[in-house]
Amino acid sequence: MYESHFGLREVPFSITPDTSFFFTSPHSQEALNTLLVAARSGEGFIKITGEVGTGKTLLCRKFIATLGEEYVTAYIPNPYLEPRTLMLALADELELTLAKDVDQHQLLKSITFRLMELAKQGKQVVLCLDEAQAIPLESLEALRLLTNLETEKRKLLQIVLFGQPELNMHLEQDSIRQLAQRITFHYHLGPLNKDDLEYYLAHRLRVAGFTGGRLFGRGAVARLFAASGGIPRLVNILAHKALMLAYGEGKQEVSKRHVAIAAQDTVASRASRLPWLIGGLSLLIAACSVTWALTK
Repeated sequence: MYESHFGLREVPFSITPDTSFFFTSPHSQEALNTLLVAARSGEGFIKITGEVGTGKTLLCRKFIATLGEEYVTAYIPNPYLEPRTLMLALADELELTLAKDVDQHQLLKSITFRLMELAKQGKQVVLCLDEAQAIPLESLEALRLLTNLETEKRKLLQIVLFGQPELNMHLEQDSIRQLAQRITFHYHLGPLNKDDLEYYLAHRLRVAGFTGGRLFGRGAVARLFAASGGIPRLVNILAHKALMLAYGEGKQEVSKRHVAIAAQDTVASRASRLPWLIGGLSLLIAACSVTWALTK
């Protein structure tokens, strides 16, 4: 909608995890380095935690994209699966062809054979599980048993758990204490700080094709940080709305007021404080629509 107005090739603040927009803040770079070092060490379990919206899925995809040809990656985005279904999902990621009525013994045997076959080819298999806080405990235990498979040199399968902090509470349960003891590398992904946010905005705008000067005023950045707490997903939502508002007014710079209106529309707990802002947002979005229609 507003891309041509600001000289952009694409929308810069989409919440889709596009690795071309990966921002190497101190947190995200340290997390990526942790993953890469752990992968090279051949350890069984690796854990990455972070609050909702801190970029775990984007980090996961960046990690997979960064691994070299000597790695075979399997990715399961929704592991809320009972043990057998989870094993079937892994088999599918490993490109195994199985009979529809395959029993549990044959399923595990086939996965083991495939892992050994890949190891003989010099390949290292890494399984990434997103939203890992949702994995049932019995499925976590099944995964632990899979990591028992190893050669004399290393594990046949490495497992990376990406999850919200609730994952830590699951791992504290006595029934899966053996798994928790096997997590040798872990990292907690935090929010952006205020300085990081300045660079984050500039980075995403540059990737999207922006070549101009400052697009978000200093007041806008300060208000954006206050409203988002540095959570990248919230930053993206608010920045996108603020750009829409600036575009609707025909402005070339996002102001503190644009961010304040966007925040009021996004954060429900603040909706009752300044109700005029909601009406203002509706009018400005309508103006965006009119402006867009006239420029087509």
